[in-house]
Amino acid sequence: MKPINNSIASSTQFHHIAIKCVDFDKSKTFYTETLGMNAALQWGEGDGRGCMMDIGGGTYIEIFAGGIKTEAPENSVIHFCILVEDCDLYYNRAMEAGCKSKDTPFDLVINAKEKDLPIRIAFIYGPDNEVIEFFQYR
Repeated sequence: MKPINNSIASSTQFHHIAIKCVDFDKSKTFYTETLGMNAALQWGEGDGRGCMMDIGGGTYIEIFAGGIKTEAPENSVIHFCILVEDCDLYYNRAMEAGCKSKDTPFDLVINAKEKDLPIRIAFIYGPDNEVIEFFQYR
């Protein structure tokens, strides 16, 4: 897909999504060691801890301590997606790190009005049951 500028401000970009974690250290380890992100900013102590995880390109996942364990996320965010070069690589790394699979990697063609978009995607449940999509252009 070719980026299209926002009609109001051409410099608008997605900055971050925030997750409240049940086990802050486990989540931080998952995003850094399993998915290769870097901790750009860290602050606080105990349940007041927070961290901006740099996924690259000026986009972040912000994690906060103090979450409450639930079986499934129940809010308006269905999932968040990370653009990757190798969907299978990230999916397999997440499985090796103990994550649960939502959907194994599969190929799909989005038949959009503008053009067909061939992709490969997979979905996993992250350490706090957040649904993460790995998205690869084919």
